[in-house]
Amino acid sequence: MGLLFFVNLEKLKVMRTAELKLKLFREIDTLEKSKLEQIYGLVLNFINNDNDTEEWNTLTKTQQKGLLDAIEEMNSSNGIDHKKVMAKHKNKYA
Repeated sequence: MGLLFFVNLEKLKVMRTAELKLKLFREIDTLEKSKLEQIYGLVLNFINNDNDTEEWNTLTKTQQKGLLDAIEEMNSSNGIDHKKVMAKHKNKYA
Protein backbone atom coordinates (compact mmCIF):
# COMPACT_ATOMS: atom_id res chain seq x y z
CA MET A 1 0.00 0.00 0.00
CA GLY A 2 3.02 2.27 0.26
CA LEU A 3 3.25 5.21 -2.04
CA LEU A 4 6.61 6.38 -3.27
CA PHE A 5 7.24 9.87 -4.48
CA PHE A 6 10.48 10.85 -6.13
CA VAL A 7 11.21 14.54 -5.91
CA ASN A 8 14.04 16.58 -7.33
CA LEU A 9 15.33 17.93 -4.02
CA GLU A 10 17.70 20.37 -5.67
CA LYS A 11 14.76 22.05 -7.40
CA LEU A 12 12.81 22.22 -4.13
CA LYS A 13 15.72 23.91 -2.36
CA VAL A 14 15.55 26.92 -4.67
CA MET A 15 11.74 27.20 -4.49
CA ARG A 16 10.45 29.85 -2.16
CA THR A 17 7.88 28.88 0.44
CA ALA A 18 5.04 30.64 -1.38
CA GLU A 19 5.91 28.89 -4.65
CA LEU A 20 6.02 25.52 -2.93
CA LYS A 21 2.64 26.08 -1.27
CA LEU A 22 1.10 27.13 -4.57
CA LYS A 23 2.54 24.09 -6.35
CA LEU A 24 1.18 21.78 -3.63
CA PHE A 25 -2.22 23.47 -3.80
CA ARG A 26 -2.41 23.06 -7.57
CA GLU A 27 -1.47 19.38 -7.37
CA ILE A 28 -3.97 18.70 -4.59
CA ASP A 29 -6.70 20.71 -6.30
CA THR A 30 -6.77 18.30 -9.25
CA LEU A 31 -7.23 15.15 -7.16
CA GLU A 32 -10.41 13.09 -7.17
CA LYS A 33 -12.18 12.67 -3.82
CA SER A 34 -10.66 9.32 -2.84
CA LYS A 35 -7.14 10.52 -3.58
CA LEU A 36 -7.83 13.78 -1.74
CA GLU A 37 -8.92 11.85 1.34
CA GLN A 38 -5.78 9.73 1.16
CA ILE A 39 -3.48 12.72 0.87
CA TYR A 40 -5.33 14.42 3.73
CA GLY A 41 -4.63 11.41 5.95
CA LEU A 42 -1.00 11.33 4.88
CA VAL A 43 -0.53 15.02 5.61
CA LEU A 44 -2.18 14.74 9.03
CA ASN A 45 -0.01 11.76 9.88
CA PHE A 46 3.09 13.63 8.73
CA ILE A 47 2.18 16.72 10.74
CA ASN A 48 1.43 14.64 13.82
CA ASN A 49 4.55 12.51 13.29
CA ASP A 50 2.42 9.37 13.19
CA ASN A 51 4.91 6.94 11.75
CA ASP A 52 3.88 4.16 14.10
CA THR A 53 3.51 0.91 12.19
CA GLU A 54 3.48 -1.23 15.32
CA GLU A 55 -0.23 -2.06 15.08
CA TRP A 56 0.06 -2.94 11.36
CA ASN A 57 2.98 -5.23 12.11
CA THR A 58 0.94 -7.16 14.68
CA LEU A 59 -1.53 -8.21 11.98
CA THR A 60 -1.08 -11.49 10.17
CA LYS A 61 -0.17 -11.40 6.47
CA THR A 62 -3.73 -12.56 5.71
CA GLN A 63 -5.22 -9.68 7.71
CA GLN A 64 -2.89 -7.17 6.04
CA LYS A 65 -3.81 -8.51 2.60
CA GLY A 66 -7.51 -8.35 3.46
CA LEU A 67 -7.22 -4.70 4.45
CA LEU A 68 -5.19 -3.80 1.37
CA ASP A 69 -7.69 -5.62 -0.86
CA ALA A 70 -10.58 -3.77 0.80
CA ILE A 71 -8.88 -0.40 0.28
CA GLU A 72 -8.20 -1.22 -3.35
CA GLU A 73 -11.82 -2.32 -3.84
CA MET A 74 -13.15 0.90 -2.31
CA ASN A 75 -10.78 3.03 -4.40
CA SER A 76 -11.99 1.32 -7.56
CA SER A 77 -15.63 2.10 -6.63
CA ASN A 78 -16.50 -1.60 -6.29
CA GLY A 79 -17.45 -1.27 -2.63
CA ILE A 80 -20.91 -0.94 -1.12
CA ASP A 81 -21.85 2.40 0.41
CA HIS A 82 -21.95 2.35 4.22
CA LYS A 83 -25.48 3.77 4.31
CA LYS A 84 -26.76 0.96 2.05
CA VAL A 85 -25.19 -1.71 4.25
CA MET A 86 -26.60 -0.12 7.40
CA ALA A 87 -30.08 0.21 5.90
CA LYS A 88 -30.04 -3.43 4.76
CA HIS A 89 -29.01 -4.82 8.14
CA LYS A 90 -30.65 -2.30 10.47
CA ASN A 91 -33.73 -4.38 11.20
CA LYS A 92 -31.82 -7.66 11.36
CA TYR A 93 -29.62 -6.55 14.27
CA ALA A 94 -31.75 -3.83 15.89
